[in-house]
Amino acid sequence: MAAAREIQTRIKSIQDTMKITSAMYMISSAKLKKARKNLAQTQPYFDGLQRTIARMIRHLPEMEHRFFGNGEQNPGSGKKKGYVVVTADKGLAGAYNHNVVKLTEKCLSECEDYLLFVVGELGRDYFVRHRIPIDTHFRYTVQDPTLSRARDIGERVVSMYESGELDEVNIIYTQAVNSMKEEAVVQRLLPLEKSDFSGTVPADVYVEDIRMVPSPEYVLDNVVPDYVTGFIYGALVESFCSEQNARMMAMEAATDNAGKMLKELQITFNRVRQGAITQEITEVVAGAKAQKKKKRKKS
Repeated sequence: MAAAREIQTRIKSIQDTMKITSAMYMISSAKLKKARKNLAQTQPYFDGLQRTIARMIRHLPEMEHRFFGNGEQNPGSGKKKGYVVVTADKGLAGAYNHNVVKLTEKCLSECEDYLLFVVGELGRDYFVRHRIPIDTHFRYTVQDPTLSRARDIGERVVSMYESGELDEVNIIYTQAVNSMKEEAVVQRLLPLEKSDFSGTVPADVYVEDIRMVPSPEYVLDNVVPDYVTGFIYGALVESFCSEQNARMMAMEAATDNAGKMLKELQITFNRVRQGAITQEITEVVAGAKAQKKKKRKKS
């Protein structure tokens, strides 16, 4: 019965693992709902900022500002780029972290001069292990994405852009395509492109005159950093949602696989147990026959 005891031990171990994976699935589901709710509550404000920028560009199409580019999507080799990389603090989320770091490596391989701003412990561990220099690591941000933490990241990259330390700022995060698919993407934060805001206000719709006090440049100096903060916050929340969704799918697959293993082990256990019982019966019958033979010889 040694084999049967080993199978029973494996069954107990798998059942305990199933409890953990099921609990992790439920936890990720609850976190996903909360994050989506928080994003929905703040989205109108940042949509308003985007419309404000669009109105300013509509009224002052020739206005030049340091936060806006000249339409050049792929700056030359002399440009220094900053990359804000959003990974997770924990694993067990399928290919979520792998996709982000691989996209980051691809972007860095195409850039001669860059600075790396990492969000998430797994990303930091990966880049340190591969000796990729990190400028700033933002701790404790991934598991609780808030406006305050997004503002810390935004203020850091915007100040470096304004001081000339960076010519371009990008963010690499995971975008939720649908409930079954996530995709790592790279989006440019700075400089902004006027064409990105042209579709916000239709050309054939009258918009009242606006007055910018004390100047349009001053207004943009305050509006654009808030817009960047909002974009970063949205990326943090969407990455968090994608992480939880990926973990839910991974835990669901693990639970299903554990269930299949339990069925196979239960069948194996029943066969081993049946074989052991059959062997015991055979031994009893053989012993009984031996006793009968002894009695016949004596008589």
